[in-house]
Order: sequence, then C-alpha cells, then structure tokens
Amino acid sequence: MSHAELAVSYAALILADDGVDITADKLQTLLSAANVQEVEPIWTSLFAKALEGKDVKDLLTNVGSGGAPAAAGGAAAAPAEAATPEAAKEEEKKEEEESDEDMGFGLFD
Repeated sequence: MSHAELAVSYAALILADDGVDITADKLQTLLSAANVQEVEPIWTSLFAKALEGKDVKDLLTNVGSGGAPAAAGGAAAAPAEAATPEAAKEEEKKEEEESDEDMGFGLFD
C-alpha cells in the first residue's frame, strides 16, 4: 500500500469515527491539516466514492463474516450423518482407502 493510500485510509477512519460523512473535500481538508502533502486528489475522490453511503464501522466489524454461516452449516451436517459408531467407522475406512494413488499421481511422480 502506498503512502497516499494509507494516509487517505486513516483520514477516512478518523471521519468515520467522528460520525462525519466521508467526502473528498473533507478527506483533503483532514490531510492538509495533518500536513500530508504527497496525496493526489484522485485518491480522496476514489475513497469517497467507494465509501459513499456505507457504514465504515459496520464494514470493519463484519470483516470475514461472509463465509462463516456456510462453514458452520456444513460442519453441523457432518455429525448428523455419522450418528452411529458403525457409520463413523465406515466413514473412516472410506477416507483411508482414498489416496493420491487413486487419482493417478503420487508423491514422487
């Protein structure tokens, strides 16, 4: 990440923390007040457009939550299938039989 991107990211986080709408002008004003001069105006407008109408705090708290429900659903289904000890043994036996050799390649091929 470049210095300009990092500076605008921090400025956007400061504005979001204060509950202020994130606009290109406000980002540029904040960067100027912090004496950050290497940032081209395109960065402030890109960040403002990308974050327009979005709750930055909500985005930060929900990072990585997109795949969790699907993984939890898949994990919950597995124990139901292997409810009996015999079924669990059969599943283990199947897994042992499957190997790389069955797929046509081995470790040293």
